[in-house]
Amino acid sequence: MAIKIFIDQGHNPQNPNAGAEANGLREQDINFEVGMRLAGLLNANPNFEARTSRNYPTEQLGTSTTSSLQTRVNGANYWGADYFISIHCNASNIISASGSEAYVYRLDSESAVFAEYMLVGLHNATGLTNRGVMLNTGLFVLRHTYMPAVLLEIGYITNPDDAFLMSTDPEAFAIGIYNGIVVYFDVDGEIEV
Repeated sequence: MAIKIFIDQGHNPQNPNAGAEANGLREQDINFEVGMRLAGLLNANPNFEARTSRNYPTEQLGTSTTSSLQTRVNGANYWGADYFISIHCNASNIISASGSEAYVYRLDSESAVFAEYMLVGLHNATGLTNRGVMLNTGLFVLRHTYMPAVLLEIGYITNPDDAFLMSTDPEAFAIGIYNGIVVYFDVDGEIEV
Protein backbone atom coordinates (compact mmCIF):
# COMPACT_ATOMS: atom_id res chain seq x y z
CA MET A 1 0.00 0.00 0.00
CA ALA A 2 1.30 3.45 -0.91
CA ILE A 3 2.74 5.69 1.81
CA LYS A 4 0.54 8.80 2.03
CA ILE A 5 2.51 12.05 2.29
CA PHE A 6 0.79 15.39 2.74
CA ILE A 7 2.82 18.33 1.43
CA ASP A 8 1.94 21.72 2.86
CA GLN A 9 3.29 24.64 0.84
CA GLY A 10 3.67 27.15 3.64
CA HIS A 11 1.83 30.48 3.54
CA ASN A 12 -0.87 32.01 1.37
CA PRO A 13 -0.52 34.02 -1.88
CA GLN A 14 -1.85 37.08 0.00
CA ASN A 15 -2.44 37.97 3.64
CA PRO A 16 -3.65 36.55 5.93
CA ASN A 17 -0.67 34.24 6.38
CA ALA A 18 1.53 35.50 3.53
CA GLY A 19 5.22 34.64 3.81
CA ALA A 20 8.56 36.43 3.81
CA GLU A 21 9.73 38.59 0.91
CA ALA A 22 13.31 39.40 -0.08
CA ASN A 23 15.50 39.67 -3.16
CA GLY A 24 12.41 40.33 -5.28
CA LEU A 25 10.92 36.95 -4.33
CA ARG A 26 7.95 35.81 -2.27
CA GLU A 27 8.31 32.81 0.00
CA GLN A 28 4.80 31.52 -0.74
CA ASP A 29 5.59 31.29 -4.47
CA ILE A 30 8.78 29.26 -3.91
CA ASN A 31 7.02 27.00 -1.40
CA PHE A 32 4.20 26.38 -3.87
CA GLU A 33 6.53 25.52 -6.75
CA VAL A 34 8.79 23.19 -4.77
CA GLY A 35 5.76 21.48 -3.20
CA MET A 36 4.06 20.84 -6.53
CA ARG A 37 7.27 19.41 -8.00
CA LEU A 38 7.80 17.21 -4.94
CA ALA A 39 4.21 15.92 -5.19
CA GLY A 40 4.79 15.13 -8.86
CA LEU A 41 7.92 13.11 -8.08
CA LEU A 42 6.22 11.21 -5.25
CA ASN A 43 3.08 10.47 -7.28
CA ALA A 44 5.23 9.11 -10.12
CA ASN A 45 6.63 6.52 -7.68
CA PRO A 46 4.14 3.72 -6.91
CA ASN A 47 5.44 3.52 -3.34
CA PHE A 48 3.90 6.92 -2.53
CA GLU A 49 0.72 8.93 -2.78
CA ALA A 50 1.06 12.68 -2.27
CA ARG A 51 -1.40 15.53 -1.79
CA THR A 52 -0.74 19.24 -1.47
CA SER A 53 -2.38 21.89 0.70
CA ARG A 54 -2.39 24.45 -2.14
CA ASN A 55 -3.29 23.04 -5.55
CA TYR A 56 -2.95 26.18 -7.67
CA PRO A 57 -0.76 29.29 -7.21
CA THR A 58 -3.55 31.67 -6.17
CA GLU A 59 -5.28 29.26 -3.79
CA GLN A 60 -5.95 31.01 -0.48
CA LEU A 61 -6.45 28.81 2.61
CA GLY A 62 -8.54 30.17 5.47
CA THR A 63 -9.63 33.70 6.35
CA SER A 64 -7.11 34.26 9.16
CA THR A 65 -3.63 32.93 9.99
CA THR A 66 -5.16 30.47 12.47
CA SER A 67 -7.79 29.17 10.04
CA SER A 68 -5.14 28.96 7.30
CA LEU A 69 -2.98 26.74 9.50
CA GLN A 70 -6.00 24.73 10.66
CA THR A 71 -7.04 24.07 7.04
CA ARG A 72 -3.59 22.66 6.28
CA VAL A 73 -3.61 20.40 9.35
CA ASN A 74 -7.18 19.27 8.65
CA GLY A 75 -6.25 18.35 5.08
CA ALA A 76 -3.59 15.95 6.38
CA ASN A 77 -5.56 14.61 9.34
CA TYR A 78 -8.83 13.99 7.46
CA TRP A 79 -7.02 12.30 4.58
CA GLY A 80 -5.23 10.01 7.03
CA ALA A 81 -1.76 10.99 5.83
CA ASP A 82 1.12 8.88 7.08
CA TYR A 83 3.56 11.81 7.06
CA PHE A 84 3.29 15.60 6.91
CA ILE A 85 5.89 17.94 5.37
CA SER A 86 5.50 21.72 5.49
CA ILE A 87 7.79 23.57 3.06
CA HIS A 88 9.08 27.04 3.92
CA CYS A 89 11.87 29.50 3.18
CA ASN A 90 13.82 30.95 6.07
CA ALA A 91 14.53 34.66 6.62
CA SER A 92 17.10 36.48 8.69
CA ASN A 93 18.45 39.99 9.30
CA ILE A 94 21.88 38.38 8.84
CA ILE A 95 22.21 38.33 5.05
CA SER A 96 25.00 35.74 5.16
CA ALA A 97 22.72 33.18 6.90
CA SER A 98 22.35 30.26 4.50
CA GLY A 99 21.30 26.64 4.31
CA SER A 100 18.48 24.23 5.08
CA GLU A 101 17.10 23.24 8.47
CA ALA A 102 14.11 21.39 9.87
CA TYR A 103 11.81 21.75 12.85
CA VAL A 104 10.06 18.96 14.73
CA TYR A 105 7.84 18.79 17.82
CA ARG A 106 10.12 16.25 19.57
CA LEU A 107 13.76 15.46 18.91
CA ASP A 108 13.45 11.83 20.10
CA SER A 109 10.91 11.02 17.42
CA GLU A 110 10.37 9.44 14.03
CA SER A 111 9.79 12.98 12.72
CA ALA A 112 13.34 13.97 13.65
CA VAL A 113 14.89 10.99 11.87
CA PHE A 114 12.68 11.60 8.80
CA ALA A 115 13.80 15.26 8.83
CA GLU A 116 17.48 14.29 8.94
CA TYR A 117 17.12 12.19 5.79
CA MET A 118 15.40 15.03 3.92
CA LEU A 119 18.10 17.51 4.99
CA VAL A 120 20.81 15.18 3.69
CA GLY A 121 18.90 14.89 0.41
CA LEU A 122 18.58 18.68 0.19
CA HIS A 123 22.29 19.17 0.82
CA ASN A 124 23.26 16.57 -1.79
CA ALA A 125 20.97 18.10 -4.43
CA THR A 126 21.55 21.81 -3.77
CA GLY A 127 24.94 22.06 -2.09
CA LEU A 128 23.42 24.21 0.65
CA THR A 129 24.61 23.72 4.23
CA ASN A 130 22.68 21.23 6.36
CA ARG A 131 21.90 23.29 9.47
CA GLY A 132 20.31 20.34 11.26
CA VAL A 133 17.06 19.34 12.94
CA MET A 134 15.78 21.63 15.68
CA LEU A 135 13.08 21.49 18.32
CA ASN A 136 10.10 23.83 18.01
CA THR A 137 7.03 23.01 20.09
CA GLY A 138 5.29 26.26 19.17
CA LEU A 139 4.53 25.56 15.52
CA PHE A 140 0.80 24.95 14.89
CA VAL A 141 1.31 22.45 12.06
CA LEU A 142 3.63 20.31 14.21
CA ARG A 143 1.38 20.43 17.30
CA HIS A 144 -1.92 19.54 15.64
CA THR A 145 -1.05 16.88 13.05
CA TYR A 146 -1.80 13.25 13.92
CA MET A 147 1.18 11.84 12.02
CA PRO A 148 4.97 12.42 12.04
CA ALA A 149 5.37 16.02 10.90
CA VAL A 150 8.36 18.08 9.74
CA LEU A 151 8.62 21.76 8.88
CA LEU A 152 11.44 22.24 6.36
CA GLU A 153 13.16 25.60 5.89
CA ILE A 154 14.74 24.80 2.53
CA GLY A 155 16.93 27.92 2.25
CA TYR A 156 17.16 31.60 3.18
CA ILE A 157 15.14 33.92 0.98
CA THR A 158 17.17 36.77 2.53
CA ASN A 159 20.44 35.28 1.26
CA PRO A 160 21.04 36.29 -2.38
CA ASP A 161 22.68 32.96 -3.30
CA ASP A 162 20.05 30.77 -1.60
CA ALA A 163 17.28 32.93 -3.07
CA PHE A 164 18.73 32.71 -6.59
CA LEU A 165 18.99 28.92 -6.35
CA MET A 166 15.45 28.51 -4.98
CA SER A 167 13.97 30.73 -7.68
CA THR A 168 15.93 29.36 -10.65
CA ASP A 169 16.13 25.66 -9.72
CA PRO A 170 13.13 24.64 -7.57
CA GLU A 171 13.46 21.16 -9.08
CA ALA A 172 16.76 20.64 -7.22
CA PHE A 173 15.00 21.27 -3.90
CA ALA A 174 12.13 18.94 -4.82
CA ILE A 175 14.57 16.22 -5.87
CA GLY A 176 16.58 16.66 -2.68
CA ILE A 177 13.53 16.24 -0.44
CA TYR A 178 12.26 13.38 -2.60
CA ASN A 179 15.59 11.53 -2.49
CA GLY A 180 15.68 11.91 1.30
CA ILE A 181 12.21 10.36 1.51
CA VAL A 182 13.13 7.48 -0.82
CA VAL A 183 16.30 6.68 1.15
CA TYR A 184 14.43 6.94 4.47
CA PHE A 185 11.87 4.36 3.36
CA ASP A 186 14.52 2.26 1.58
CA VAL A 187 12.53 2.03 -1.65
CA ASP A 188 13.52 2.35 -5.30
CA GLY A 189 13.33 5.59 -7.22
CA GLU A 190 16.24 7.78 -6.08
CA ILE A 191 17.13 10.39 -8.71
CA GLU A 192 20.78 11.03 -9.62
CA VAL A 193 21.96 14.57 -8.87
